[in-house]
Amino acid sequence: MVDLHAETTGERLDRYLAEQLPDLSRSRLQKLIEQGNVHVNGEVCTSKKAVVQQGDWIQIEVPDAQPLALLPQEMSLDILYEDESLLILNKPTGLVVHPAPGHPDGTLVNALLAHCPTLPGIGGVQRPGIVHRLDKDTSGAIVVAKTDQSHQHLQAQLKAKTAKREYLAIVYGAPAGDRGVINQPIGRHPIDRKKMAIVLEEKGGRKAVTHWNVRERLDNYTLMDFELETGRTHQIRVHSAHIGHPIVGDPTYSFGHSVGVNLPGQALHAWRLSLQHPISGELIQVMAEPPIAFKTLLEVLRRRAHSQNSGL
Repeated sequence: MVDLHAETTGERLDRYLAEQLPDLSRSRLQKLIEQGNVHVNGEVCTSKKAVVQQGDWIQIEVPDAQPLALLPQEMSLDILYEDESLLILNKPTGLVVHPAPGHPDGTLVNALLAHCPTLPGIGGVQRPGIVHRLDKDTSGAIVVAKTDQSHQHLQAQLKAKTAKREYLAIVYGAPAGDRGVINQPIGRHPIDRKKMAIVLEEKGGRKAVTHWNVRERLDNYTLMDFELETGRTHQIRVHSAHIGHPIVGDPTYSFGHSVGVNLPGQALHAWRLSLQHPISGELIQVMAEPPIAFKTLLEVLRRRAHSQNSGL
């Protein structure tokens, strides 16, 4: 039980508690209020908008974190940065981030629970510590929060677009220009519910913005940089297919294209992640090495392009 005596007046209850208890996110405090775990002057208060008055006696009961149905599972992790607040790792292709139907275990979350036993309760029972996600067959840098305060701060950075997520991708075709912006809303596909699609906002689509830049032209293939301004499900995969350049190896959006090289997933890799440390404010920038399959494909395409250009 946490006891507080208000010295200010006129502030909403949830905002006041968030200021007084920085280790708890505002969303978690709002849930505690809704669940009847907050008392004001001895009475249960379930309104997050209740106005705090000077002299109010506020009690907050913070229940123990719910026990996870998830089991810690030892797994090798390619950790790029770690301290007491967060860790950043290079996720391999084929690894699911959090449990979902069809993937009850063997996920990154299971591995994180073995590596960091204090994660339960941070950001939610089924996704402890997860700030953002990468698709199963997308590799690269992903940040994990170790405290509720870090989780709140990192999510706010993504929302405010101050954290940067940059990707490398090999796509089919040759874009006409060298750079551009794709601003098309994304929503659930109206027929195939397992897919995402360009969907008008008035029909349920959500704003999605992707910046792209050509890094290397390889005849009928292109190595590209993508930077996310928003973070919709399958955003880069949907947007790149929308402009006529689907990602090589994408089983969902590449429309049956084949490159003749065996790939474990789409050729999409989160190569750089930049963010502000939630405690020190220091700029943290990490770069994740692409997987062997990605680099092998790139070398094959370079050799093919060289052979074509040299007339061999």
